[in-house]
Amino acid sequence: MNPLQRRVLGLFLERLILLETQMDTLEKSAAEALRQHQASVQRLAAVPGLGADSAQQIIAEVGPQAATFPSAEQMASWIGCCPGREESAEVSKNNRSPKGNRFMRRILNQAANAAVKSKGSVFEILYRRLVGRIGHFKAIWAVAHPLCRITWKILHEGVTYEECGHRTNLRAIRQRTNRLIRDLRRLGYQVQLTPLPPTAATA
Repeated sequence: MNPLQRRVLGLFLERLILLETQMDTLEKSAAEALRQHQASVQRLAAVPGLGADSAQQIIAEVGPQAATFPSAEQMASWIGCCPGREESAEVSKNNRSPKGNRFMRRILNQAANAAVKSKGSVFEILYRRLVGRIGHFKAIWAVAHPLCRITWKILHEGVTYEECGHRTNLRAIRQRTNRLIRDLRRLGYQVQLTPLPPTAATA
């Protein structure tokens, strides 16, 4: 590598370090702005596929209680993650989801891709049941819909998420819990584990 190439590479590395520093600063600034809604962030981040960062982004977009939406169906419609349907003479022509909030659609799509990898979760079970019949992309979007409904229930009704998958992997749950605690503490949140209350959001 000649001196010019090393210099150019050094400039790229400096830019990468700057971007990483700025991203860390923005994440901590968002956490500080949402400090009063820490409980909502923690409850939402506990859902498979979501995490501290995505929980903050969702709350920043729809509010800490999703108060604008009287029902989960209305929020799903606004986001555009409910199946669309065009029919003629009772023949379905198009099952694509309607257009909606592009930012929330991206978050839910990423969350669904992560959720289906959560061993034993209802999202993994739903995905495996659908993927062979409708393919990966449609199956992922089918998972995004219940994720949206659970998000509304957690924020709007203040409940906690409880996994009801048939093959719950306790080791995976412990690993995810520890990772989530680390992420929340990195953002400056204080985390204290408490037993689930009687009401909980289930998929």
